[in-house]
Amino acid sequence: MTRTDNDTWDLASSVGATATLVAAARAAASREHEPLIDDPFAEPLVRAVGIDFFTKMASGDLPAPDDQTAVGVTRMTDNMAVRTKFFDEFFLGAAEAGVRQVVILASGLDSRAYRLDWPAGMVVYEIDQPDVIAFKTQTLAEQGAVPTCDRRPVAMDLRNDWAAALREAGFDPQAPTAWSAEGLLGYLPPDAQDRLLDSITDLSAPGSRVAIDTAPPIAPDEQEQTRESMRTHADKWREQGVDLDFGALVYLGERHEPSAYLADHGWRTRSTSVNELLTAGGRAALDDDEPMGKLYYLSAIYGGAR
Repeated sequence: MTRTDNDTWDLASSVGATATLVAAARAAASREHEPLIDDPFAEPLVRAVGIDFFTKMASGDLPAPDDQTAVGVTRMTDNMAVRTKFFDEFFLGAAEAGVRQVVILASGLDSRAYRLDWPAGMVVYEIDQPDVIAFKTQTLAEQGAVPTCDRRPVAMDLRNDWAAALREAGFDPQAPTAWSAEGLLGYLPPDAQDRLLDSITDLSAPGSRVAIDTAPPIAPDEQEQTRESMRTHADKWREQGVDLDFGALVYLGERHEPSAYLADHGWRTRSTSVNELLTAGGRAALDDDEPMGKLYYLSAIYGGAR
């Protein structure tokens, strides 16, 4: 179903199902013989959502390899492994530099508040829709999971006044913050992306950091071809019982390039391509014509040198 301004979802539908897919890929990556990441909470979270294919993916019980290849499970797992490692290292690097305040935007089934080795005094704010926050909190409590930080969930849709809700939860805009917008920007209209980055800047004290994964804007004459490719991929997912059409979920219009936009607003940025991360992690690089092959990761520091 095509996105609308006030659409809703849960973790088994629309944008919410992508969070479950990502968690399933993290679980699969954690099960590898020489894993790049370790997320022990991903599989139980995916099981609790209850999408059969994703549960099998998370637990290593998928059918024949051909079925996995058809929907890109191996590629997705590789990509999530290096993506998760990138953001893990970003947060731990910020903590090592003395940052004691983290904000995870659209946190979904992210379990970093439970699994990373945070230093004393670390406060981690997780922002997402109320039902998503409640589901994850309850599911992990039933698993006996305990946060390794001062976890403060903020139950708020990013289309609403999340900045006010964040302040009400105790956020201190005078203290340096480590922000993440992981797997998020493509699901925002171009103007909403700008508003999000503006809000991050407005709430950031000097020394704050942000990490984002994104892709170059798609030219207008290439958008329909891109959507058709996504629809073809969605058909393969449906054959596995998963109704997940990325072409209907993302916004492909012209938008500001995040690195340049942040640089114009006082951030010092650094970018890394997905293929650089894959190669460093011992994974095969993506072809340039693959959609995920255009992904890149940026980190930035506000008002100071890297």
